[in-house]
Amino acid sequence: MTTASLSETFAIGGDLTVHRLGYGAMQLPGPGVWGEPADRDGALAVLRAAVEQGVDLIDTADSYGPLVSEQLIAEALHPYPQDLVIATKAGLTRQGPGIWTPVGRPAYLKQQVELSLRHLRVERIDLIQLHRIDPDVALADQLGAFRELQEEGKVRHVGVSEVSVAELQAAREIVDVVSVQNLYNLTNRQSQDVLDFATEHGIAFIPWFPIATGDLAAPDSPVADIARELGATPAQVALAWLLQKSPVVLPIPGTKSVDHLTENMGAARLSLSPEDVARLDALA
Repeated sequence: MTTASLSETFAIGGDLTVHRLGYGAMQLPGPGVWGEPADRDGALAVLRAAVEQGVDLIDTADSYGPLVSEQLIAEALHPYPQDLVIATKAGLTRQGPGIWTPVGRPAYLKQQVELSLRHLRVERIDLIQLHRIDPDVALADQLGAFRELQEEGKVRHVGVSEVSVAELQAAREIVDVVSVQNLYNLTNRQSQDVLDFATEHGIAFIPWFPIATGDLAAPDSPVADIARELGATPAQVALAWLLQKSPVVLPIPGTKSVDHLTENMGAARLSLSPEDVARLDALA
């Protein structure tokens, strides 16, 4: 069985060592990341298969469902393997399928962390990430809420999501930021400067939408040629490129399918030549 444990490791915050190829649980709820999955047993099976295939980093959020993703993780995997790191997020509210509204009031963020503790059935959140900065609330208040929870022992580490370098620098003055989660993949590299900053400072960089679902995985996509040459799939090539981009990159491809999960994890055994990387770099 191809496993995520073939990928190298990274220590989030210096003490949470995970294999760099993880799993993102955003796709588990229903359409628009809303409501229950059409196939609940299938969703539970994917989570269990991820851990069986060596995944020890699962990324979720209170807003996926909402609540559904966290509840599925607990149902499938609790009591958790000792080495499993579950990262979650707070700061986006839901008003329907595909609708996301930032709310960063400290009382709200603290409430959501308390709910995540309950839904995940844990005493402490390994990594809580501010899902989006709320422009109507001072950043010091938003991250200060997480820092207070950290001091209470309810949160181990703090991360941020969809930030600029300037915002990341500002966040680091408020709390010890150990991770940043931005959109980044073969064809969208607007966050390259954030990745460079994270690499320089040893901050975990978690690219969401790592495969650019559909676009890169299509048979006639630009990565298909390299995939054929390597006896791999376009999705595997896209993930392998991310893994070779920087030692701080932790891709979290998500899927509802065990077959797709197994395919994605196969990226851990793929090695791209400098020529392959150069060809892929040129795609942007």
